[in-house]
Amino acid sequence: MKNFTSVHDVSNLQQLVQEGLHLKQNPYAYKQLGENKTIALVFLNPSLRTRMSTQKAALNLGMNVMVLNMDKEGWALELQDGAIMNHTSVEHVKEAAAVLGQYADIIGIRSFPGLKNRDEDYSEAVFNKFVKYCGVPVVSLESATRHPLQSLADLITIEELKTRPRPKVVLTWAPHVKALPQAVPNSFAEWMCQADVDFVITHPKGYELAEEFTKGTTITYNQDEALADADFVYVKNWSAYEPYGKVLPGNEEWMLTLEKLKAGNQTKVMHCLPVRRNVELSDEILDSDSSVVIHEAGNRVWAAQAVLKQMLESL
Repeated sequence: MKNFTSVHDVSNLQQLVQEGLHLKQNPYAYKQLGENKTIALVFLNPSLRTRMSTQKAALNLGMNVMVLNMDKEGWALELQDGAIMNHTSVEHVKEAAAVLGQYADIIGIRSFPGLKNRDEDYSEAVFNKFVKYCGVPVVSLESATRHPLQSLADLITIEELKTRPRPKVVLTWAPHVKALPQAVPNSFAEWMCQADVDFVITHPKGYELAEEFTKGTTITYNQDEALADADFVYVKNWSAYEPYGKVLPGNEEWMLTLEKLKAGNQTKVMHCLPVRRNVELSDEILDSDSSVVIHEAGNRVWAAQAVLKQMLESL
């Protein structure tokens, strides 16, 4: 695996999932792979699970880890080619990425969208320019449009906890107090479309995701209908794709409750975290046996380790 940016970089999805589960049982079996290798984790936005799980995964594989919070510790980056840098940007991404490539064997990048210009966000300018100029393999720690390490951890969790061969998995929109990116739902939908699951998306009208991520998926505006016989329900807020980045009024009734789960198949509730309690998900859900959000977060380590193992094997 050269780069890890989406499910499309995975040659064998089931094999990668099983690799994650194998590493969960044998965390240090491949520690020699990363000996004398360095990964640089570069964050342009906040992180808890992605930073800590990827760092732990790299350490389990014997790697050295460097972390740069670019938004606080680095120079303001310029992305435009041919820019006259006489304003706030201090360093061009051409030099920044190339220099980081001198220090690391693998680079991880995390960069959120601005949610103002859809074309700009969906062009993945920050991520793609790092890939272009750093000269080493790159792993996505979340980009403007996708969060593949989270999605792999989600799929590992479903594989580990499913009670029937082809479980029903529901992605449901949830309320929030501000506009959030589409990266997690985009990515989750993209991975579920490749997995052996019965996948359904439910959301209020106006929150349709880009068709490139949901093509062929069952989509319904009736949450109760979607939840019927569900094995897993993935709860996530996202802002509108059109009009881009907007939050539409109302829809507070879309917050999941235990009463709504009664129609499911002992439904397990998933969320990528962080979660706004009693806005996106109620205390009664998060503190119940239905919630697997902590188990899911734990699997972030094994998802990252499976990816890094394959990347190290390709160096």
